[in-house]
Amino acid sequence: AQVVANLLNNAGKYMDEGGRIWLTARRDGDEAVISVRDAGVGIPADMLPKVFDLFTQIDRTLDRSQGGLGVGLTLVRSLVELHGGTVHATSPGPGQGSEFVVRLPALPVNSEPASVRPAETSPAAPARRILVVDDNVDAADSLATLLDLSGHQVWTAYGGAAALDVADTHRPEVILLDIGLPGMDGHEVARRLRRHPALSDVMLVALTGYGQEADRRRTQDAGFDHHLVKPVDPDDLTRLLVRVKT
Repeated sequence: AQVVANLLNNAGKYMDEGGRIWLTARRDGDEAVISVRDAGVGIPADMLPKVFDLFTQIDRTLDRSQGGLGVGLTLVRSLVELHGGTVHATSPGPGQGSEFVVRLPALPVNSEPASVRPAETSPAAPARRILVVDDNVDAADSLATLLDLSGHQVWTAYGGAAALDVADTHRPEVILLDIGLPGMDGHEVARRLRRHPALSDVMLVALTGYGQEADRRRTQDAGFDHHLVKPVDPDDLTRLLVRVKT
């Protein structure tokens, strides 16, 4: 249900008013095949391999207000792989729509237990207490859902002041902190967290679209332990969570 809802929501975001979306499901041998096809803006060929990466965004039009961040597609891929399936995207090109096809192992016709292909994943990180901070509510909630599905205890905050309050209340082990927050930005939030006696040792991970050496120096000077550039590879995030000191 979550996979289909996210694919339909994604199709709607990249669709002009009055556009069409086709949802189909069929059986193909030992697989169930679900397709979500739209007549929207399409996907450039160079973006097709990246659409499932965390925080990847494709221009909707010159007005990107309805585009949003592609965290939902990362969640789709993770859920499908947890069920031993695959998902891929195709598009003839800009302005020609796109199609997302999900393949999942189906129960045999005789209803015997299905043989599920194990997904290739990185070693799971031990359960952590994690705070996700981002002023983009959809991005924060989707990333929190992804982490929750991996067994972590997760809280969210949508601004700098709220992040400080939630951190003080719940004492997370890891804070994934967006830099581009309005008002109090991520650098200032990090500096205040480092001055907090009970939070000075928390692992701080900067999530940002900027990865130049000067940007990395700024996050390091502010007290961050790690600097991840969007789109973030979930496997890279998992490897960081494995390294959390307990």
